[in-house]
Order: sequence, then C-alpha cells, then structure tokens
Amino acid sequence: MTTFSAGTLVSARGRDWVVLPESAPDMLVLRPLGGADDDIAAVFPAFEQVKSAEFAAPTPSDLGDAYAASLLRSALRIGFRSGAGPFRSLAGIAVEPRAYQLVPLLMALRQRIVRMLISDDVGIGKTVEAGLIASELLAQGSASKLAVLCSPALAEQWQAELRTKFGIDAELVLASTVSKLERGLDLGQSLFDRHPHVIVSMDFIKSTRHRDDFVRHCPDLVIVDEAHTCVAADDNTSAQNQLRFELLQRVAADTERHLLLVTATPHSGKESAFRNLLGLVRPELATVDLGSEAGRRMLAQHFVHRKRADVRQYLTREDGLADDSLAEETAFPSDREFKDETYKLSKDYRALLNDAIAYASERVTAADSRGRREARIAWWSAIALLRSLVSSPRAAAQTLRTRSATATAVTAEEADRLGAPLTSDFSDTDALEGLDVAPGAEAGGVEVDAGVRLAELADRAAELEGPAEDKKLAALVKHLKDLLKQGYHPIVFCRYIPTAEYVAEHLEGALGKKTVVRAVTGTLSPQQRLQRIEELAEAAGDDPAARRVLVATDCLSEGVNLQHHFDAVVHYDLAWNPSRHDQREGRVDRYGQKRDVVRVITLWGSDNGIDGKVLDVLIKKHRQIRKDLGISVSVPDAASQGVTDAIVEWLLLRGQEQEQGSLFDAEEYRAIDKKAATLTTEWQSAAEKEKTSRSRFAQHTIRPDEVAQEVAAIRDTLGRAAEIRDFVRQSLRALDGVLRDEPGRTGDFTADVSGTPAGLRDALAPVLGGDAVESGRPVPFRATAAVARGEAALVRTDPAVVALAGYVLNAALDDQVSGPRPARRCGVIRTRAVAGRTTLLLVRYRFHITLPSRTGMRQLVAEDARLLAFAGAPSNAIWLPTQDALKLLDATADENTDPDFGERTMSRILDGLPEVTDHLEAYGEELAADLLASHRRVRSAAGEIVRGLTVTAQKPADILGAYVYLPASTPAGGNA
Repeated sequence: MTTFSAGTLVSARGRDWVVLPESAPDMLVLRPLGGADDDIAAVFPAFEQVKSAEFAAPTPSDLGDAYAASLLRSALRIGFRSGAGPFRSLAGIAVEPRAYQLVPLLMALRQRIVRMLISDDVGIGKTVEAGLIASELLAQGSASKLAVLCSPALAEQWQAELRTKFGIDAELVLASTVSKLERGLDLGQSLFDRHPHVIVSMDFIKSTRHRDDFVRHCPDLVIVDEAHTCVAADDNTSAQNQLRFELLQRVAADTERHLLLVTATPHSGKESAFRNLLGLVRPELATVDLGSEAGRRMLAQHFVHRKRADVRQYLTREDGLADDSLAEETAFPSDREFKDETYKLSKDYRALLNDAIAYASERVTAADSRGRREARIAWWSAIALLRSLVSSPRAAAQTLRTRSATATAVTAEEADRLGAPLTSDFSDTDALEGLDVAPGAEAGGVEVDAGVRLAELADRAAELEGPAEDKKLAALVKHLKDLLKQGYHPIVFCRYIPTAEYVAEHLEGALGKKTVVRAVTGTLSPQQRLQRIEELAEAAGDDPAARRVLVATDCLSEGVNLQHHFDAVVHYDLAWNPSRHDQREGRVDRYGQKRDVVRVITLWGSDNGIDGKVLDVLIKKHRQIRKDLGISVSVPDAASQGVTDAIVEWLLLRGQEQEQGSLFDAEEYRAIDKKAATLTTEWQSAAEKEKTSRSRFAQHTIRPDEVAQEVAAIRDTLGRAAEIRDFVRQSLRALDGVLRDEPGRTGDFTADVSGTPAGLRDALAPVLGGDAVESGRPVPFRATAAVARGEAALVRTDPAVVALAGYVLNAALDDQVSGPRPARRCGVIRTRAVAGRTTLLLVRYRFHITLPSRTGMRQLVAEDARLLAFAGAPSNAIWLPTQDALKLLDATADENTDPDFGERTMSRILDGLPEVTDHLEAYGEELAADLLASHRRVRSAAGEIVRGLTVTAQKPADILGAYVYLPASTPAGGNA
C-alpha cells in the first residue's frame, strides 16, 4: 500500500486533496484543495482509490485581466488554515486578534508550563486573549484537554466563543446537564475523561463530590474566569469564595498544568486577595517583595495588566517604532456622559414610605430586646422593605407579602449570611444568579396585628402602580423619550425582577409605535436571555427609525456583551455598590461600540432618604476615581456597608420619632457623614494602591517592537487589512454584486449579492442568512472586526469573506465553472509599469514542522503563498526584489492584448518554467529557515520547546499562477 506523508497532494473521489498530519497509513485525513476545515474528510485507501496528484499547470488559454493575480493570491491566503507564521493556530481561528492581544500569547509561549494572570481592563478582550493562548497550546500539542471554570450564567457564552471563534467544541458541565452527561459514561469513567474540552460551572464543581472527581481527572489546561471571586482575602471571606479558593489551590498544585486566571479586578486595594491570586500562578509570588526589582521581574513573566489608554493606539512611533506602518487604533468609546436625574415621591407614595419606615422601626426596636438573632432578622427585613419601596410599587407589594429568607436562620450569623446577598450589593457577592428576586419583609412569628399591617401596606403599594402616582416611572418615560429622540438604544437596569417586569409593562406602547421593549430577568435561563435579546433586535429590524429598549436586572450586568445592540444605560435603581453600576455600563462601553460617547442616566429620589447619600458618597466618588485613574476601583465593602447601615439606622430612628420634616437635617446626619469620611479615606487608599500597582506592574515583558515583528510576519503570510478590503470589493463587483459606499463610514459599504452566481449565494446563505442573500437586502461590510448580527467584517476570518474567497479560488482552479471568474491562473498584460517582459509567479509552499511538545514530537504542516518575479526568459531569468514583485499587483492594463498573441506568449513562458525550479526550491529553503527562526524567536525563553524544532520545505513548490507583463507600445501620457 502506498503511503502519503502530511502535506502531499493526492487525488480521490474526483478531486484533489491535501494530506493532513492526523493521517495514518490505513486512514488518510484530507482537506480539499482550496477547501476549509468544514470540508475535511477521512478516506480509507483499502476501500477507495487514492493516488498521488501532481498540481496541474495553468492553462495558457484561460487568461485573466490585470486583477487576476491579486485576487487569486488573496483568495489563497484567506483560505489558509495553517499559515507559515510563528503561531500554529492563528490561520485556523475565526477571529482576527488586535495586535495588543498578542502580548499575552507571546508571554505564554516563553513559558514551558503556562501560568498567567490576565487582568486587562473591562472591554479590552480578555476572553479572546485567553482563547488565543488555549488554541495555540492545543494546536502545538502542549495541551490536550481544556477546562473553563466560570459562573453558570456565562457558561453558554464561553461555549459559543470557543466554538465560533476558536473552533474548540466544549461540553457544558452544569447542574442542569451533568445527569445527562453521566448517563452516557462507561462504568468507572469520569466525564472529564470522556469529554476532552469542558466548560464547568464553578458553583457546581466546588461541591465535595464533584470537586474530587474534577481534581483527579482535571485537564492539563485550565482557564478560570472572574478569578477574583475565587480567592480568599481574610477570615471574613464568604464560605463560597473559600470553597472556590480551595478548589483552585488543588488544581494549581500540579506544577505541570497550564493555568490562566482571567479578571479585570485583581487588586482593588485588597492586598491579601491579590497575593492569594498570584500564589495560584506561582507560589513564590504570594510572598516575594514586589517592591524589589527581582520581585517585579518575577511577576512580569506571568502578569499582564493594561487599561484602555495603554492599547487604544498601539505599534506607533510613540511606542518606539520607526514608523506607523503597523499602527493599530482600537475604537473604544472615548467617554461616558453621566447625567443624574431626580424625581420626588407623590403624596400617597410619601405617606406609604413613612408608614413603612415606622413599621420597620417598631419591628427592629422590638426585636432588639429578644436577642441578637431576632435583631438581625428584623434588620435585614427592614432593609429589604426600604429597598423594595424605593425600587417600585410592585416590588414593594411583593416584599410586603413575602416571608423573609432570614426567618429560617438559627443564628445571627446565619441571618447575616442569608440576608446580605439579597439586600446588599457587595463586590464579593458570589454570583448574580438568583439575587434579583424581591426579598421578603415578613420576619415570621409575628403577631396578627403585624400581619394585618403588612397586608394593608402591600395593598396600598399595589394601588400606586402607574406614572400618575409613581413619579419615578414617569421620570423614566420622559428621559427615555429624550434618549430615543436622539437615536439611542438604552438598557434600563433594575434591582428586582418585579420592578423590571413592571417597568417593561408600562413602557410598552408609551414610547412610540416604532420602539420595541423587552424584559430580561433571572426568571430566564442564560440561553433564554440571549435569545430574548436577539428577538428584540429582530423585532426592531433594520428600520433606521426603529428603537430598542431593554429592561433588565443585574443578571445581565456581568459577562454578556451588548455593545452591538445598545449604546446607553439607565440606572432605574441605585446599586449600593458603585462597582455594580460600572459592570452595567461595561456591557455597552467596550470594543465594538459604534458610539464614541456612551450615555448614562441615573435616576434618584431626592426625598426618599436613601438615594441622595448613596449617590453622593458612593456613586459620584466612584466616578471621580475612575476618571482620575482611567480604571475602576472597587469600594471597600466594610466601609461601604458602614455608610448604608448608618443611613438605614437614621431612617429607622426618624421613623420612631415620626418626624415629618426634611430628611436631610445636617445635625442628625453627623453619624452618616462620619462613616462617609471613613469610607473616603479607605477608598482613596485603595485607589492609590491600585495606581501604584498599575505603574509598578505595567507590562514591559514584551516590547512593542517584538510584537511589531510578529504582526508583520502574520500579515505577510495571511494578508493585511487593505488587501482583504480590496479583495472583497473587487471580487463582489466582478461577480455582479451591487456595492454602495456608506456615507460617513470610512471603508464601509453595503453589497446586494442577489445577482451573484448561484454557487456563491449558496456559500453565503448559511453565514448571512438566506433571506438577505436572495431578497437583495444590502449586507453591510464593516472595516472593524467587531460587527453586529447580519453584518460582515472585512477581515480574513469573517465567515462571509471566507465563503467568498473559497468560491473565487475554486472558480480559478476549475476553468469549467460557468459565470464570471474574477481570478485566473494566467494573464498577459500590457502596461507602462514595466520596461521589458516580466513574469510574475504565484507560488504555494508547504512546510513540514516538527514541534516538540509534552506529548512527544508533533508533526504539523504550514502553508505560504509568495510572489516571485523575473525579467527575461525563464532560462535566463533575472530575479527581482520582493517589493518589485509586489508592485506588479498594482499594475494596470494600458493596452488591450490580442487573445491569440496572449495565448502564444503564455505557452512559451509555461513551457520554460522548469528552468526556474532550482530558484523556487532555494527560495523555499530560505522561507523554511525564516519560519524556523520565527518559531525559535517567540519561544526564546522555553528552551525545552526550542530544542528539537525543525522545519523543512516540501518539494516541488506549486505554481498556482503565472502572469506576463509586457511594456505598452504607447509611451506614458499617450493614448492606449
């Protein structure tokens, strides 16, 4: 039986294929020539005929125009799934990373065992950075299995990101899926052995039973999302955080395991938590003196910590580069525009609040005499009542009719543990799932009179629904109308599920016929939430006059990216932790947001006794720190709780006194002001520590010039942005697409593809939607990689661009295809760009790479497409510099070429091409040496990886195209 090595060309099933490294003698894994990974097939030579295939020479009669060479080259490079750069995975993933996102990858490749703390600012793209490292480690064989540990709310989003962007299919291991997964296991088999790639709910896996099984069968690569929630800061750390920390300690204990910790808030003034986080990455970092040069150098190998200002403009002269040829500007929103809008309670609402405060005050006073447990239950019930009343009438009514979760507590400590998550907004709250339910106010075991009073208060609250009595709702309608009039699509964030549902009901029909309103709360599963958002976008459609309004609870304030559909945030309910506001705003203020300024409106009640102080002491202070530092610093929880506790205590005291005067008496606010001063001092200290941390631990391990070198190598192999843009434009026009530039959007255009060949429409339909392809609805093509649903990005990895390139390449290789064929393998062009006959060759090279990994030597294949040009006849070729060869792609036809003459000229050149074989092979050896050097360069600090690395060029190289340029007979300036 004939054996075929990886990278060779074979013929089977009526077409040509490339043999992939996964092949065995009895089973070949093949990718069609010019095909994508989705077309890979397995062929058994014992049952099907497989023979060596020589790459057919170009046909001299199949001549193209001046654009043929450029389009064929671009189509070929876009189709590469294993490019010849230093990274084995970049050509095969469906995301085009920003240059700054390569920094963590370069840092990782310099470690034998990758241990990283990725702490870039919100919206920079930490998920992509972690995904790049994971896909590269898997591709080069340094890792074989992957586990992502995250909150259950983000599990499906992680699954989608890994599948669609990195081609990694991971199984969800959640409380809701584990039973089904375990039913499919063999006797004694662990599901972590059965499924190589998993996304695991941290809250599910931390239980003793599942934790032990996970640790025993843990994959060799682990990513931990929101890692700051998994470390213990001190003795007051929640039990859930402690369990997570213990799990990660056991995972990190295996020094041969790759570990990536991802968080935007690694420090936030909590030194002990930061040290514990670092200790997971490398035990010495938990105790090393980070103020010393040696300590900083040690940390710099594992820690990347940048804010937006650090990467907004990258690889410029200011970064020390010679020019701006590789400069990259990332379009983050430049700012958030804050506007605090107030409202006053109606007379009846004011009366209800006063009576509720009086009732809560009585209950707290009475409970104080019955013991500490009863006092804490009454305290949390009082806070629940106050917060729900300030939120909405419906939340108030539900709280008044619901038994408090703390009523079941046996001890005061248990009451605190049950009450705090539902009524406070601490930054170290374990998760946001289930925390948007309206808390109960009924403490249990109360006399009949108290039950009657609660019911009466609940009935009164229910009667206040609607904008007539609920002035907060009326204010919201007013401000939303103003936002919508200005063209914004806002998200309204509420604290409780009943409030969100109530607000959505009353907004429906109140904001105009073309405004679509939907609500997303914790009553929906994470997948249903995303579906609801997509339904909202579809309901609004493409009508420029249509507007979208999403009403949501904080179940959407973490992890879910909403920048493509929304551009403004309204805080309907003030959070008692300003970090929650920052999380909400971060859903739309991130890379891909088309607005330069994100609007933020905060509603607050001027006379409810709570909002004013929370706004002044917490929210505004947080904004100022963020403005000064360019990043957010979490509020110190203990001091923050001291302020909110003082506010509540003062309100309850006023309820006892039945004072009807102003709630803002300076004398009686003295205790609150004292607590606020303490908070300010602690918060400022935390901000200074964060500022020092940012300065001290700035990323200097990978220099910009090192990144620039690899970016240049990637773009030389896979194509630059301008090449992709020109390819898409020229190809679509040549294939009878109708293109229109979008005014005011540089480089953007729309394309009607309904008139293109049926084969192209079939390829585009799965990625753009059959309706858009067949109906003639213009498809937007955007110059940015961050696009919304229904849009295409002008990057090589976009599915629409890949489909177009595949069609153009296949049409060029098959001269029997009917209809227009933009790219051809031959061409004879008369042009003023040359002084004598010049031949341009498009040559495809394949390289065999032997890459040492922890699992042994890994055999890989890389591809490259190069342009080589020579003057004169092939037998006496004078080879031109690479830059001169590239310039020929821009040459235009200045005279027509007689077809018969062109065919005769092309035949003579093709017949003589064997004469240049030695030069093509020598050039292939040079490329192989460059590829070897690039692999060694990016892995410079990992000696074990560098040793044994080899790269060899496969011979002969494939000549895909040959193009002859002849001098025009008409001199420059004459008539063609």
